[in-house]
Amino acid sequence: MEIIGKLAQLLPLVTGQGKNGEWRKQEFIIEIADGQYPKKVCFSLWGDKIDQAGLTLNETFKVFFDIESREYNTRWFTEAKAWKVEKQGASTTVHTSSPQMPSEPTASFNAAPVEDDLPF
Repeated sequence: MEIIGKLAQLLPLVTGQGKNGEWRKQEFIIEIADGQYPKKVCFSLWGDKIDQAGLTLNETFKVFFDIESREYNTRWFTEAKAWKVEKQGASTTVHTSSPQMPSEPTASFNAAPVEDDLPF
């Protein structure tokens, strides 16, 4: 899955030691402008992907992610794990203020005019 939004918040880096060695996790909040009420989603990046992402507040990013849930003590926890983050430039930003008209087949414009019985 993927989503485009503005980086609203960068949470503190979390590190730890596990059976496979040291690990790092960076959580960040993306704000999606969705109509009148913007939505915020928390994503997590792990390991070297943190350095590759180059996260900067108030910049627009495209986040590629997977959603995963796990059970612990009969409770379920869901995490949106980002596996790729791309900074969006001004030329690649999608503008939703002026939607494009759907294109129609050329044949419809070349058809003969239709006569109707309407008086107006």
